[in-house]
Amino acid sequence: MSRDPNKSCLPPDPNPVRPKLALPAGACDAHCHVFGPAVKFPYAADRSYTPPDAPVEKLRALHAHLGVARAVIVHASCHGSEMDVTLDAIASSHDTYRGVAVVEDGISDRELERLHAGGIRGIRFNFVRHLGGVPDLAVFYRLLRRIKPLGWHIVLHFDAGDLLEQQALLARIDVPFIIDHMGRVKATEGLDQKPFQSLLALYRNNPLAWIKICGAERVSVGKRPFRDAVPFAQALIAIDSKRLLWGTDWPHPNITRDMPNDGELVDLLAEMCPDESIRKRILVDNPTTMYWS
Repeated sequence: MSRDPNKSCLPPDPNPVRPKLALPAGACDAHCHVFGPAVKFPYAADRSYTPPDAPVEKLRALHAHLGVARAVIVHASCHGSEMDVTLDAIASSHDTYRGVAVVEDGISDRELERLHAGGIRGIRFNFVRHLGGVPDLAVFYRLLRRIKPLGWHIVLHFDAGDLLEQQALLARIDVPFIIDHMGRVKATEGLDQKPFQSLLALYRNNPLAWIKICGAERVSVGKRPFRDAVPFAQALIAIDSKRLLWGTDWPHPNITRDMPNDGELVDLLAEMCPDESIRKRILVDNPTTMYWS
């Protein structure tokens, strides 16, 4: 797939509403990004898009506004495998941030140890087509073997079709793994669509599978406040809430219509999960288990 570093993406909504939902103490945004600033942390030459700078100071201000206490910085593909932007954000957090890395096949054991000491607890693989498609699977399995002794997990960024096409890969994974954004299934295709039914079966039957009930704007037809994504999250919660995570996905890279308002996304979580005790599990207990234990 060709890459176009000149492709730009929109900035996040600069005016998040204050949520009606009060988040519990220790609430974690388990999926957010930091971009740049480019003068300090340059973007990768082979990136597929160029975002507006979204530095850690803006993320911290957003979290204070929303009532978020902790976060997981998912290293963005536009920064390639150069991890300094994410490690810097974690180091500034006083142990309230953890991170997920992007690494190359040739990474040394010493570098993996440095990343672990810097708060990294997993690695991410992009399967989505606009970010390059299916990675080299030989590299994928080699890296799985190398991170297992560290107690790390992997994060899988799938398109909906990958939930069907990668069944053999999913069955072979022997470390905890997280599916981003409810597998990017399409709300227009309903709860009975094969990719979502496959996701439900995976979550029901594989104790290593975790899922993020976020990215509503990527599941929805694209109309705020993305309520058509709610039934999908509710179906997952109904199976088991002990391996679910939630995040904002700030600053929402590659959204081309109806940019999410992060305050509205918090309130959308209340619709997905009206039960306060289950919300606490998703926002506090589960990220503690995955990232701070």
